[in-house]
Amino acid sequence: MQSFSDVHDPVMCDRIVELLRPALTRPGAIYVDATLGLAGHARAILEAFPEASLIGIDRDLDAHEVATQRLGALAERATLVHAVYDELPEILEDLGISHVDAILMDLGLSSLQIDRTERGFAYSVDSPLDMRMDAVDGPTAADVLNTYEPGHLVRILRRFGEERFADRIVRSVVAERAVEPFTRSGRLVDVISAAIPAAARYSGGHPAKRTFQALRIEVNRELEALEGAVPAALSALGVGGRLAVLSYHSLEDRLVKHAFAALATDRAPRNMPVVPHHLTAELRLITKGAERPEDDEVASNPRAASARLRVAERTRETS
Repeated sequence: MQSFSDVHDPVMCDRIVELLRPALTRPGAIYVDATLGLAGHARAILEAFPEASLIGIDRDLDAHEVATQRLGALAERATLVHAVYDELPEILEDLGISHVDAILMDLGLSSLQIDRTERGFAYSVDSPLDMRMDAVDGPTAADVLNTYEPGHLVRILRRFGEERFADRIVRSVVAERAVEPFTRSGRLVDVISAAIPAAARYSGGHPAKRTFQALRIEVNRELEALEGAVPAALSALGVGGRLAVLSYHSLEDRLVKHAFAALATDRAPRNMPVVPHHLTAELRLITKGAERPEDDEVASNPRAASARLRVAERTRETS
């Protein structure tokens, strides 16, 4: 078990507590951490709002174990659920809850998943090519690499990794898998590095970064889940409730931005003199665009460097 001294600080934690505060001050407030991870944000929320309760959701059973320990006595105010965040409507229905007061979705990998090298998420360490956030269910990254048609692999690398050398990488992968199926990350990193032009290997970060991101998103159906999760989370908020989303790459942030914008705009025709209540905006954008972490946080926690935070508040019931 990873020691707590090695656990990384949750990204933009103080700012998130500040932005969710107006929604969590009432007695009996319900906070949903839709990506519980190591419970860093959850612990901060429960400490800041002693009368709030937590519903913690994570597909990773390892995270549940660590989160329970990290919460300590605060776990008495917590209900932990093994699920994916797009299952929020079913979770709330099972718990008999109609609306909640605040939700956080911290997208991407948790420190636990990155630091446990046997999970296969890190391209810097040779490990089994797994990459499943729920390590007991579904196909692995090795399954994707070894069984997908070349055209499908190219589309995944281009869409989810924004990898401009997708064709070259996939040609090399297909040639190598014909010799021997992929099982470990070290071999994949070598194949990717050899496929990319030499000049490009030393710019834009590690040469395998984009491919690993694309495989992780595909294995865990992350964007598919997010497309359903954001509307579901917004619908679960009571009036005055707030949703905060931390994303770490442009694909996630763009999806969140569009989902917020769609509900933060009146739906009446432009020439209508008075907007009927049922056509008024359902959300108010709390952050102006996406907020970024302060320089000192990035210096102390490099994993915060790519973070983008958006927060919106529900202003009326859905029509």
